[in-house]
Amino acid sequence: MALTIIATIKAKADQVELVKNELQKLAEQTHAKDEGCIDYVVHQDNEAAMLFVVYENWASEALLQKHSNSEHFQAFMKATETGTEEFTVNTMTRIA
Repeated sequence: MALTIIATIKAKADQVELVKNELQKLAEQTHAKDEGCIDYVVHQDNEAAMLFVVYENWASEALLQKHSNSEHFQAFMKATETGTEEFTVNTMTRIA
């Protein structure tokens, strides 16, 4: 069963470009390297530039976990750990 991830990230005011660049790099690497990635789309709020939403679809929980443990995801987490105020991840299942 496919899973959807909605990640909401609020960058610190002085770290917006860092977080944006790291998210773009992560999306590119995820598309290129991660089996089971159906969608991995990064959005930036038009009015609140520090707010990012990542919309992901994964073929299975096991492949999502493999992504979470991947070198490129761990590098993203390390690069942005001091640049974010909030980082919320919701795992969802499509019902309609």
